[in-house]
Amino acid sequence: MEIGYATFSEVGRRFENQDVLKVIQMPQANRALMVVCDGMGGHEMGDVAAQVVSKSLCEYWLDNPSMPDSEQKIIEACEVASRRLYARANTPYRFIEMGTTMVMASIEGNMVTIAHCGDSRCYLLRGNEVIHQTTDHADCIPQSERVLKCFFSLDPDVSQPEVIRFEVQKGDRLFLCSDGVNKYVAPQILTDLLQDDLPLEQILDGVSFLCLKNSMDNYTGILAEIL
Repeated sequence: MEIGYATFSEVGRRFENQDVLKVIQMPQANRALMVVCDGMGGHEMGDVAAQVVSKSLCEYWLDNPSMPDSEQKIIEACEVASRRLYARANTPYRFIEMGTTMVMASIEGNMVTIAHCGDSRCYLLRGNEVIHQTTDHADCIPQSERVLKCFFSLDPDVSQPEVIRFEVQKGDRLFLCSDGVNKYVAPQILTDLLQDDLPLEQILDGVSFLCLKNSMDNYTGILAEIL
């Protein structure tokens, strides 16, 4: 299946953008991979953590072209990413506490495998219906929110992803985003926008405009369509 996509990633009202997005397409293998990572605030070098994890996942896919998509493949790729994050945090001077959330969608033929750790999200849309929406790994506490799953240099065990697989059809759309999008755009408005009969770039222009007005965080998104 062919895949079209559009992206955005903006700093918003923060001082730096700690979100990272990556898209790789392997037409010869009828495969694509999309990843969004959101470096964790409250810790150092969230942008580095997001870059390490997203790059590691993409490299794992590129280095293993004959390995079919599966839950086990994602678990193994995440274990590799966790080890690389730990190695990056273990500097000669001190150990750095850093972490990132992750959401990814891997398309192989007519199947999509969705995985996530944390509160970055993926939506699968078909027609006028949201077929699937990931559930945030987060615990709301007074005036704050605690992420329950993530990639964290001090505790590699919390990076165990939640994985689900779907058969996709022509016209299906996938939207991956950091929480700077889904927390600041009303759910119904967001899903209505994502299903508009417009070019993908124009749809994301609308989402990005709402984030510009309302979001207090970096905001990043990938919108893909099965052609």
